Amino acid sequence: MSALLPRKLPSLVIPDAVWRTPWILHVTAWGNGEQAVLDYLARYVFRIALTNARIVDLDDETVTFQYKERKTGQARTCRLSGEEFMRRFLQHVLPRGFHKVRYFGLWHPAHRHDAARVRQILQLQAPPKPDPLQDAGVPPLVPHDAEPPPPIEPMICPHCHQGRLIFIRRLTRQQAMGP
Repeated sequence: MSALLPRKLPSLVIPDAVWRTPWILHVTAWGNGEQAVLDYLARYVFRIALTNARIVDLDDETVTFQYKERKTGQARTCRLSGEEFMRRFLQHVLPRGFHKVRYFGLWHPAHRHDAARVRQILQLQAPPKPDPLQDAGVPPLVPHDAEPPPPIEPMICPHCHQGRLIFIRRLTRQQAMGP
């Protein structure tokens, strides 16, 4: 393996210590497609390593907790020394200042209103919202043969009527007048 990587990526510099480290690697396929990846990652991003409900017994020296065996789906128990339990548990704790998920850009809660504007600029339609009434068997208010709503069009420059107008910010009257 150490000879294959430099042949494939000659510009990549890897320290020799990497090849001497006894890495522990476990790779398992967990489904196909984007949804399978999202489902797999969501378990780690939005949940904690071990809930209090899974701790079965606790004494001065050991911790016993429940887990589900992957292959059979059966509930099992594991008893570890307090030190080994803490070692394993702390592998899931991020260092100070790190975040599991960082919401930024359009996904930051303060900028959600911008998502519709970006769709408009990119000439994309917003994804259809699920209709709870339709799922409940209630007939839709708009007939199925009605025309679909027109796509969101980008704003055209009012001066040249050719270029796209991209809104950056509104100026006050004083700012618009200049110095």
